[in-house]
Parts: sequence; C-alpha cells; structure tokens
Amino acid sequence: MEGYNKSMPKFDDVPADIAQIVANHVKLYLTHPEEAHMWDSTPVGVPGPVPTLLLTTKGRKTGKERHVPLLYVDNEGSYLVVGSKGGHSQDPVWYLNLQENSECEIRVAKFRTKSRARTLEGEERERAWNKVVAQHPVYIKYQQRTERQIPLILLEPIDGRP
Repeated sequence: MEGYNKSMPKFDDVPADIAQIVANHVKLYLTHPEEAHMWDSTPVGVPGPVPTLLLTTKGRKTGKERHVPLLYVDNEGSYLVVGSKGGHSQDPVWYLNLQENSECEIRVAKFRTKSRARTLEGEERERAWNKVVAQHPVYIKYQQRTERQIPLILLEPIDGRP
C-alpha cells in the first residue's frame, strides 16, 4: 500500500494485512466499480458496508498515478474525504500528493470525473467535520489517537456530477 510504513505504530483495530485489503479494493474498483462502491469495512473496524470512492492522484515523487479507495460523505455536489490514516501521526501519502497537485480524478461507482481537492479550514471545516462524524463516528476515535488535526478534504468535480 502506498505510504505504508512498517515502523508506524500498530493499532489493535487495524488488521496486519491492511495493505492487501486496500490493494484488493483498488483492483475491484478498477474492474467492477459498481460492485466496489459499497465496501464491507468491518475488517478495518468500521461498521460496513460504507460508500467509497476511488481517488487517483499523481505521485509527488514519481509522477505516477496512485489509487486509493476512501470512505466519503456526499456534500451537495462534491465529496468529503478524511486524511485520517487511522489516527497515525503522519498524513497519508495520498493527501501529501494532493497538497503538491490538487487536481485528481475520482470514481464514485461507475461515475468518473476530474476533480480539484481543497483542504477545509475554520468554520467550514467544523461544519463539514460534524457532518462526517455524524455519519462515521470512527473518525472521532482516529482524531483522539493523534495530535495532528486530521485533514478534511473537499473533492470538487470539475466536469459536474451525474
């Protein structure tokens, strides 16, 4: 899994084979996006099934396409995703890629579009965070695990939505 570091602290609710779980989800999303959209997240400690999108970023070091499936919250024409990394002290690699280049691609089931990412701050972040944790309270636990403020990212489709 991109950005996975075996020296990172282990949490009891993160399975040892998380990299393989994520790789399998990416593969399913690339081949059968409608089937991959609703994902059974119970293996990673989240009550599933949950809606996921596939985010494609450009690697900031390699320039190669990088895929990651993310739980999302619909936000009136855009999508909210959380850079939690399960509460680790470092930001996820996909988020670092977006900081370098905010243009990305998202797939939500079979819908695919170019998008622009923006990290939310201040009151806008607070409102969106409340919306996210109301639907997925696991993020409260992740925030409690780390001293960093977990990034909340708005993915805004450039080409519109279905």
